[in-house]
Amino acid sequence: MSQTARVLTGLVAGIVFGILLAWKSPELGLQIANIVEPFGKLWLNALQMTVVPLVFALVVVGINQASDAAHSGRVARQAIIGFVILLTAAATMAALLAPLALSMLEPDPAVAAALRGHAEDIAAPSGGWATALTALVPSNAIAAAAASAMLPLVTFALFFGFALTKLDAAPRAQVVGLLKAISDAMIVIVHWVLWAAPVGIFALVLALTARAGWGMLQALGIYILLECALYVLAVVLLIVIAVTLGKGGLRHFLGGLVPVQAVAASTQSSLATLPAMLDSAQNRLGIPARVSGLVLPMAVSLFRITSPIQYIATASFIAWALGATLTPAHLATGVALSVLVSMGSVGLPGQAIFLATNLPVTSAMGLPIAPLPVLMAVDAIPDVLATVGNVTGDMTATAVVGARNGDGAAEPTHAA
Repeated sequence: MSQTARVLTGLVAGIVFGILLAWKSPELGLQIANIVEPFGKLWLNALQMTVVPLVFALVVVGINQASDAAHSGRVARQAIIGFVILLTAAATMAALLAPLALSMLEPDPAVAAALRGHAEDIAAPSGGWATALTALVPSNAIAAAAASAMLPLVTFALFFGFALTKLDAAPRAQVVGLLKAISDAMIVIVHWVLWAAPVGIFALVLALTARAGWGMLQALGIYILLECALYVLAVVLLIVIAVTLGKGGLRHFLGGLVPVQAVAASTQSSLATLPAMLDSAQNRLGIPARVSGLVLPMAVSLFRITSPIQYIATASFIAWALGATLTPAHLATGVALSVLVSMGSVGLPGQAIFLATNLPVTSAMGLPIAPLPVLMAVDAIPDVLATVGNVTGDMTATAVVGARNGDGAAEPTHAA
């Protein structure tokens, strides 16, 4: 049985038993929820213990990978700039539309009450804008890491990462190599912990559904629909960008994109779709190999357009379910952090890093992290659309960079 199937099995079992308890015997359900919930929290803590070193390592390594790529030439620099702009636009779109869409729905008070059972996880910002501003830069980076204060920790990682780019190649390679090894080791630990995911997710979901009943199932359905809608909208907007800035016709671009999307949907892997993207870009869209052969591998290594959408949508959903209000400052923080985290995490397996990548954004926006493992389980459902969105973003970036270098309107070399 695949890891996704095991996780979904734990999720479904937790939902079924929790709803049955809430329906047949609410008092017994609450008692059982109190018994099983510590096991779920134990599993959550095991995942969470890898987050601080993993996030720090991912940000620093991502900065240096982007710096190396940008030094490869003009095409590479244009690609990096395009990645950042598209990621920021995607995060901004999610920050504007996700809270707006959710505001049209009424959250279930029982779901909010169940989630507020983890009130100790809620970061309650205080002190106004001045305190929030000064908290961006840690006076003690070690203390920030010990407190799992993600925003100041990422700020220090940014300074550290950019400082490394100014060092000579040899010492820089040693430090980046060490941090890459640390991130790889953390991923190994995450994989170990994920073996117990069915049990951990079962315990967490059982506790939540025993307290909230059908409302929790409905809330999870809303989360899935929200993500799917944002992914589909992102694909449509990316096609518009490719046609407008890529200087090619709609039918011409779709002729190269649709076969790539079909491969992405079947493999659910951007990396596995890379050969199809290279073939389609060169032979269907007519983008020369000197552009597509550089931009597409960079995109697979540094660029995942749906990641910031996922981070913002997840945080917005948690805020909606709790009845919390996200201020413009919270949303702006989430947008900036989601771009940074997404560029460092591309290429890693989705389930293995869901918590590590969503936690910094969710925590920095002042929201509890306890719902994240449950959302990780159901995130496997819209993952197909996420992969389709990612390869659409890769092809769009390649078409735009090709057009800026005078190649975007090139005719295909042969019909494939």
